[in-house]
Amino acid sequence: MRRLYFLLPGTTNKFACGGLWAELKTLELAKKFCAAEVVTYRQREKDYLWLDDLLDSDDTFRALDDAIFVMSWGFDVVKLAPKLKRLNAIYHAHSAGYGFNLPSSVPIITVSRNTLGYWGQRSPHSLIYYLPNEISNKFQNQENSHWSDRDIDVLVQARKSSSYLMKQLIPALQKQCRVEIVDRYVEDLEGLFNRTKVYLYDSAEYWAVQNVTEGFGLQPMEALACGCQVFSSVNHGLSDYLDPAFNCYKIAGYSQEFDMQRILRVIQTNQKLSLSPTVLDEYRAENIIMRLQVILEELNEFFDHKQIYQGNISSLGYWQVMKLRSQRIWTKLLKRLNP
Repeated sequence: MRRLYFLLPGTTNKFACGGLWAELKTLELAKKFCAAEVVTYRQREKDYLWLDDLLDSDDTFRALDDAIFVMSWGFDVVKLAPKLKRLNAIYHAHSAGYGFNLPSSVPIITVSRNTLGYWGQRSPHSLIYYLPNEISNKFQNQENSHWSDRDIDVLVQARKSSSYLMKQLIPALQKQCRVEIVDRYVEDLEGLFNRTKVYLYDSAEYWAVQNVTEGFGLQPMEALACGCQVFSSVNHGLSDYLDPAFNCYKIAGYSQEFDMQRILRVIQTNQKLSLSPTVLDEYRAENIIMRLQVILEELNEFFDHKQIYQGNISSLGYWQVMKLRSQRIWTKLLKRLNP
């Protein structure tokens, strides 16, 4: 099995975000059964390989036939993909909507079914796979604690929260219950969730402004795993597992008053919805390792094939679509003229 090089702009706080942590988690899971390491390309770091050093000679290129480069930073793929054209490269897609296309020689692994569908339409002749992000086993409901023992009525993380949530709903809730607003990194997030009755998450506005999608949305799942009642938006990757009225509640539902009514009722009555353990199992490390092994075995077979054969399926680009539409219109006209 080929070595994996996970391409990251850097790993310091300058690049800290959910996508970075998710990529590093995937690398650690890959290490369970194959060689894998970080390669940086924007910031040189002493503990990791530097991409330009790997690509500096023809001898290196020949040796890299036995490696797979994993691109993941959506904003950088347009520059990285041409650089790796002669090599084995894949795209580990988190968010969607960056607007670029990829050749069919670049397989795509997506972290949500939402992103899977996006690339299934945008790149129909590429190999495409689904590999969810991991939710750590430390996110568990500590069932020995009673509902009344949870001392935080409502928890919200400021980052990605909508202006409606922060400026309207939260101030109104603060007058009637205990609200905790988190605007910093929390080391023991699972402990915080196990102290919380209701968790609020509303990221649709944030991603609309960013003009890309919510790739996965890990926090609502972590909160559900810890027994919180979750009020959330269901945009993009969140729709993979959130099921309003069955395992969560839809936030920002028509009016502030309706949100208030539902949230306070949940706090006061211990009305519980939960995420099925079978759903959670899909996102635990054991299942992800199994899926990743199967995917990489097929990718290794594909890259063996690519060394011998050229791709020969016409791409579904703009002009091909225009041609097919024109043919369709012409066929309809001929039927009308020759009934």
